[in-house]
Amino acid sequence: MRITVTEQGVLIPKQLLEGVREVEIRSQQGILLVMPIVEGDPILQLGKEPIVDLVEDASIHHDRYLYANP
Repeated sequence: MRITVTEQGVLIPKQLLEGVREVEIRSQQGILLVMPIVEGDPILQLGKEPIVDLVEDASIHHDRYLYANP
C-alpha cells in the first residue's frame, strides 16, 4: 500500500488499526514502525498491594482459614 505524504504527514487507514486505540510510532534505521499500545492485563496487578495480617501461615494452611477446615 502506498500513501501520499502531505504537509500534515500521513493518514493510516482505520481498517489497518482495527481494535487499536493508541499507537506508538518509531523510526529505526530508516524504517517507520507503527506499533499498537496494548493495555496491561489486569491479572498482572494481583499481588501488587498485599494485605498485612497476624496470620503467618496463610499460604500453607489457606483452606483452614477460608473454609474453616482444621
